[in-house]
Amino acid sequence: MSDNSRFRNLQRTPWEPSGGLTEESTAQGVFTDGYALPQMVEDLRKYQAELEIQNEALRYSQLAAEGASERFLALFSNVPLALMVVDETGLVLESNAMALRMFRPSESDSPLNFLLPFVDGQHSDKVAQAFSQAKLRGTSESSEIVFSGGSSGLFTGDLHIARIENPLDEMANFICAIIDQGPLLTERQALQASAVALRQRNEELHQSESRLAAIINSSLDAIICVDADGTISVFNPAAAILFQCPSDQALGSPLERFLPQAVSTLAYSQVSTHAQLGEMEGRTAEGKVLSVEVSVSTERRPEGDITTVFARDLTARKKIETHRNVLEAQLRESHKMQAVGTMAGGIAHDFNNILSAILGNVELAKLDTPAESPALVSLTEIEKAGRRARDLVRQILTFSRNEPPKRSPIHLAEVVHETMRLLKVTLPPTIDMQLVIHPGTPAVLADATQVEQAVLNLCTNAIQSIGKDRGTVVIELGNPPLGARQVERRGSSRGNHVRLAVKDSGAGIDPDTLRRIFEPFFTTKPVGEGTGLGLAVVHGIMRTHMGTVGVQSKLGKGSTFTLYFPPIDAPAVPIETDVKGTADIQGQGKHVMYVDDDQALVFLVERVLTRRGFKVTSFTDPHMAATALRADPQDYHLLVTDYNMPGYCGVDLLREAKVIRPGLPVALASGYVTAEIEQSAIAEGARALIHKPNDVEELCEIVQRLILDNEQH
Repeated sequence: MSDNSRFRNLQRTPWEPSGGLTEESTAQGVFTDGYALPQMVEDLRKYQAELEIQNEALRYSQLAAEGASERFLALFSNVPLALMVVDETGLVLESNAMALRMFRPSESDSPLNFLLPFVDGQHSDKVAQAFSQAKLRGTSESSEIVFSGGSSGLFTGDLHIARIENPLDEMANFICAIIDQGPLLTERQALQASAVALRQRNEELHQSESRLAAIINSSLDAIICVDADGTISVFNPAAAILFQCPSDQALGSPLERFLPQAVSTLAYSQVSTHAQLGEMEGRTAEGKVLSVEVSVSTERRPEGDITTVFARDLTARKKIETHRNVLEAQLRESHKMQAVGTMAGGIAHDFNNILSAILGNVELAKLDTPAESPALVSLTEIEKAGRRARDLVRQILTFSRNEPPKRSPIHLAEVVHETMRLLKVTLPPTIDMQLVIHPGTPAVLADATQVEQAVLNLCTNAIQSIGKDRGTVVIELGNPPLGARQVERRGSSRGNHVRLAVKDSGAGIDPDTLRRIFEPFFTTKPVGEGTGLGLAVVHGIMRTHMGTVGVQSKLGKGSTFTLYFPPIDAPAVPIETDVKGTADIQGQGKHVMYVDDDQALVFLVERVLTRRGFKVTSFTDPHMAATALRADPQDYHLLVTDYNMPGYCGVDLLREAKVIRPGLPVALASGYVTAEIEQSAIAEGARALIHKPNDVEELCEIVQRLILDNEQH
């Protein structure tokens, strides 16, 4: 029997509270279950000793446990991590000092009773999911969770959760560790920014290399890079073209192969960084000698110097200089033409005044001449000649004006006939000019004067192309439909077009010249014999007429220039060459002040208007006219003044008249009207701008219309 079993039996033996054993009990207790009392006492002593040993062990274990608990509490409290014991409801059971410093830095902050209220709303679901995973799997992690640190603001940390095993407790508990990622995030962001900067720098370097390569490859100058041994390492496309050698064949070759003089110069001179070697000879791959201008740039490197050679073909520069000289000559010619245009404008003003006097007096003479008088025929011929002179002046002024075309419905046949009439006067006897007009050609919306100028330019070029040889110039007018290829080439719409072609049997035009033939100032004629403006003017006229111009030519077989006009359905207005019929114009005593520095024109206008019933007061001095107007401003119904008068122009008189009598209508007349003059007149308040020379009836109609319009308003 073991001591423990005997002790259990002994516990079942009743003991007296005090005194010794009774006889009965002694008799019974000596051999209780065969177990003698002395032996029991001995066993009790032994068991007591074992209990004392066990108690000592328990006391040691208790002390050890208490020490371990104290160390755990000290570690839990002082570990530099935010630690919390949280149950599955989010209740914070325990929290260390670091957790309190992070979540509750001041006493006024909310107590750390529950964890979720301190989680940012955007991460609440993420944290809840992390606790669920920790309950199922034992652990979970969530990175970069934003927490509220009370009065210290927000901070970002990584949340580590571990489930605490406790079989006696049905509710799960978790230990949570929060690692502040603020410093790490700052460092991470710094590293990311550094990485981004590094990538950008690499991209910039790559782009710089690409740009450098593009610059080298697109340079118009030949660029050759050689190492310290004079071996070519870079040979750009311009160098390949200049030296007539592919780049792959030039790489690895010595520089002496193409620029022997440059090698000799570099050998005898010390080039620090940049140097201009000047003009020297170069050689192509086939040995052809070139005249080139060379400059060098040297880059010092530890592994060896790199020399960059720049070579420019002087032939191209000489061509440019020659071309520049030609352009300067053309510019001088243009200035000369501009000066001629300005002079023509000045002459035209005086000439138009003369024509106005001639035409006006002829018309008055016709009115005073009986119908059966033979003088009427002469007067009519004088009038026709004067009108041709007027049209000629208008054509001359086309070069000195920059105004939009005055388009109206016309038949081009009339323009062609008038052009033929003008050309026959100066046509060489070796030139046979033919005219082909197809019936039924529709009218077009055009300015007859400008179209006539375009046809004259084309015919003049055709005659010059034939030269002194015998040849034929054909003017053909019709409206054949355009084919698909013609439509595509001209960029026009398919359908009927009025086609005006000028064909010649001259020398023709080569393809290179044909590509530039409509460029301003481009000419194949010697300097001083052509301006290069003729075909450019033709092109500009067709553009303003919503049409196009085409050309076909073969060397030795002549050329064909074709003008294409869009047709219209409106009836054509005949081009006036004869005198208009007399209109029923009655002045009814309306007072007109007429001012012009030309005495003959003043005399004519006074006679014309007086005959039609107007009262006319005329002046050749604008200052006297202003004085008369100031003396009696209400006596006048209309003021007509010349625009171009020395010292005191019509605009000046217009401005003064507006001050003297604001409601007085004023018309300006001029024999040289530009777009600037017209805009200036309208801006100053002129009611009309009268172009000289004008018909007597036209002048009377304008005067009557202006007076009536003013009275109605």
